[in-house]
Amino acid sequence: GSGSIFVNRPTAGARYDSDLRVGNHTIQLYSMATPNGQKVAIALEEMGIKYDAYKIDLTKGEQYSSGFVEINPNSNVPAIVDMKGPGNKVVRVFESGSILLYLARKFKKLIPPPNSVEEIECLNWLFLQMESSPVISQYNHFENQAPHRIPYAIHRYEVEVKRLLDVLNRRLEGREYIVADTLTLADIAWFPWVHALVDLAVWRSIFSGPSMFPNVAKWHKRLLARAAFQQGISVTSLEGPEEYHS
Repeated sequence: GSGSIFVNRPTAGARYDSDLRVGNHTIQLYSMATPNGQKVAIALEEMGIKYDAYKIDLTKGEQYSSGFVEINPNSNVPAIVDMKGPGNKVVRVFESGSILLYLARKFKKLIPPPNSVEEIECLNWLFLQMESSPVISQYNHFENQAPHRIPYAIHRYEVEVKRLLDVLNRRLEGREYIVADTLTLADIAWFPWVHALVDLAVWRSIFSGPSMFPNVAKWHKRLLARAAFQQGISVTSLEGPEEYHS
């Protein structure tokens, strides 16, 4: 029954058979508008790349379908399929950081020139964000989702989230973007997780509002005003359509 799909298990693999839908564009995005899922949609929108997006509804266990497990054995969104990958072969790419880097290198956008100092710095901040995602996710879990409040866990992750935001706030001092003077993968990677904190009202309560991290607040507002960011955060949202075609 469907109830068994939702139970955490110590084993991987598909839990039921279902093929993925496929559109006409070269890039196929399978995702849900979680912060990690939003990264990829925002990047595609900023790059101006045509793509087909299909919602993988985590609340229904669709990440455990045979079709999705085939493109991401870890059953996490997002994942993409490039119908014209290297050697004109069909390739899968999973994990949001890997996808961002793959797209940036393929289309030569949102990343500084290869082997430049700026590229190294961009990757520094990209991978720092990948390391930070679980911390914010765990804070949200223990603060808003855990069946019992555990003060130690809440405090542990709250302090670490604050520290990471302070790292970002210090980096953005005197800067409009995280790297150089233009938008890069680093900004796109960090934005949805900061935006999630704002949406959770954590920004206004636990974190004392934008005044605590003024540079981050201004950066968030600046990026949110971009049309590609507004479109990207809504693609494959839980309330939205099952599919989207740019």
